[in-house]
Amino acid sequence: MEYSGQISANTQSNVNKQISRAGHPQDTWYVLIVDDDIEVHDVTRLSLHNIRLLGRRVKLFHAMSGAEAKGILQQEPGMAVVLLDVVMEQPDAGLRLVQTIRDELRMQEVRIILRTGQPGYAPEEKVIHDYDINDYKTKQDLTHTHLITSMVACLRSYQQIKTINQNRAGLQKIIAASSNLLEIQSIQAFSDGVITQIASLLGLSAEGLMCAVLQDQGNDAATRILGAAGQYADLNQQSLDLLEDSHRRTVIRRCLDEQQHLYLADETVLYIGKEPHAAAIYLHTSRPIEESDRELIELFLKNISIAYQNVSLFQKLSATAFADPLTRLANRNEFIRLLHETRFPDGANPVVVLLDLKHFSEINDGLGQDVGDDLLRAVARRLQLTFGQDTAIARIDADVFGLIGDETILNPLSILASFDTPFESGDQQLLISATLGIGQLELMGEAGLTRLKRAYIALNAAKRSLLSNYAYYVPKMEEDTEQRLLISRALRDALARRQLQVWYQPQFDLSSREVTGVEALLRWPQNDGDFIPPSVFIPIAEHSGLIVDIGFWVIDQVCSDLAELSSEGFPNLRSAINISMQQFRSPSFISGIMQSLSNSKIDAARIELEITESVLMDEPEVVIKALRQLKQLGITISIDDFGTGFSSLSYLRHLPLDRMKVDRSFVRDINQPGGHVIIESILSLGHQLGLRTIAEGIETAEQETFVRKHGCHEGQGYLYAQAMPLEALKRFIEQRRTPLSGAAPLP
Repeated sequence: MEYSGQISANTQSNVNKQISRAGHPQDTWYVLIVDDDIEVHDVTRLSLHNIRLLGRRVKLFHAMSGAEAKGILQQEPGMAVVLLDVVMEQPDAGLRLVQTIRDELRMQEVRIILRTGQPGYAPEEKVIHDYDINDYKTKQDLTHTHLITSMVACLRSYQQIKTINQNRAGLQKIIAASSNLLEIQSIQAFSDGVITQIASLLGLSAEGLMCAVLQDQGNDAATRILGAAGQYADLNQQSLDLLEDSHRRTVIRRCLDEQQHLYLADETVLYIGKEPHAAAIYLHTSRPIEESDRELIELFLKNISIAYQNVSLFQKLSATAFADPLTRLANRNEFIRLLHETRFPDGANPVVVLLDLKHFSEINDGLGQDVGDDLLRAVARRLQLTFGQDTAIARIDADVFGLIGDETILNPLSILASFDTPFESGDQQLLISATLGIGQLELMGEAGLTRLKRAYIALNAAKRSLLSNYAYYVPKMEEDTEQRLLISRALRDALARRQLQVWYQPQFDLSSREVTGVEALLRWPQNDGDFIPPSVFIPIAEHSGLIVDIGFWVIDQVCSDLAELSSEGFPNLRSAINISMQQFRSPSFISGIMQSLSNSKIDAARIELEITESVLMDEPEVVIKALRQLKQLGITISIDDFGTGFSSLSYLRHLPLDRMKVDRSFVRDINQPGGHVIIESILSLGHQLGLRTIAEGIETAEQETFVRKHGCHEGQGYLYAQAMPLEALKRFIEQRRTPLSGAAPLP
């Protein structure tokens, strides 16, 4: 699309059309008279009284000095002509004002007629040469006829320069937008440029609207204002429904529906592009558009139609990159940008909140994805209605929403209260709750990604808490998280380098005092001879998923060690191994155990898998199904730490159990009020279910005597032995091949 810069015949025919700044009456010329002689003002006023030049009336402004004139020009940049005296408060005041107008105020379009009562003071030839003026007359020569002639010539020149400049401004906007399509504001810049250019072609003020019907993910159509100039500027990027003039809304929608230009009595609506990338351009023309102008406009629209469609297409791609299609909220990318750029006034306390829906996956799996999607949309609407325009809201993950706002609005009480009433999801009424991670922005760093990371740290802390649904970010959380990450990496490396060790704590028959089995316990030695406690690294391994690989290695190592014990004369020793929920979820869990048994060639009954009540209650169906398959292989099953969780006895009846282990906390508190009652109840239940019972944590002869008296079969604890490596275990068992006598502690 090329433009020569020359004024075409059609454009020249528009010399009688107003092109003034937005907000000025379109039928008025603004003229400034600058002179220190009041009579000159009166005479000029009489000469131009009730006169219309080029079809428009003239509005006069008056100044008695150069300084006063400068102030008026700063207030009225749409001045068309200045009638300027050379000599005023100073001999060269007029000439200095010309320089101010051109150089300081940068008003190149306004036309200047220099008038002088002292023709010899400022020679005409030199003044015309040195100063950017349009006419130079003596006051005596500037009669009524000459004044009108000079004024008309200057007004024509002003209009033509205004037209050229406005054409240039419109083209610059269009070119800039077209060459930078991926910027989020490109379609607005393009639309503003089109409005400016068409207004220029018609000789109108650069103001109007450009609108398009946009389709959202839910198949709802909404007419949106893509660009707005002049008096409509505040409506940029808003819904057309916000335009108060119902008539203008109607004609814009009519243009889009009929897909054709509308040339009306005092307004014009132009159609550009084609479906689905089409738009309507509204201009208030105050008169019918001439046929020649219509041809020029339609040629211009054809030239830029493809450019608009490209801009529209790329804008939709850009919107897809920054908007969540399901909820119509901002997405993760946009939320990160908002976190980075959001600034709040002094006195505000801005916070970022991450909101995670509890048990959403169960709703999605149990009721279907459609219900889950409806629920997410319902949550989005609830958050928007509750917290309004003062809060930025986004969906940043499957069931995680992000909010940015002042803490007076966004606090745990107000957010959680918004979940007190059920959400409508299809035909369902769903009552759900949420977990919150909250951070004060002043503590969260500057970068958007950093702030999001720290908000997630707070959210994860809230998820781990058993006492609260929310957690505020504090720097120590990040330190702890970084420490867990370091441990996780080191643990993965230790597993790969086979630096982990399996130690064994012996278990004893309380009647015969013989070693009947061992419990396999994982140890992580360090170079300095210390060990990282299992209470530190096991939860990290479970959280990171590394526990599955570690679990397979432990099972394989235990089977190998049991085979080695058999070859050295200890064929009947069994080993208990703790199993986590992540291992049960692994599709290769059972096949991996079978492979280890096959490789070691040991009897499956020598492997005892220990599960805790928490593992059982997490996904009971999955656990029970796997345990039954393992039981069929000959593996024995034990429930560990019994009495510390919240297991259901109905589930307990269906478990293929062989042993029940009494938790060390009950053994420790055996002499506390009511402590013995709990142990008696657990042991009684084990007997009734036909299970062998074992008490862990036995440290005194008194504790051993009590549990043996109440029917406990086996014991384990420091009274007998601590955990030890395989070679130490061999020596320990060899020294105790004969039954132990008495109840004295073993050395």
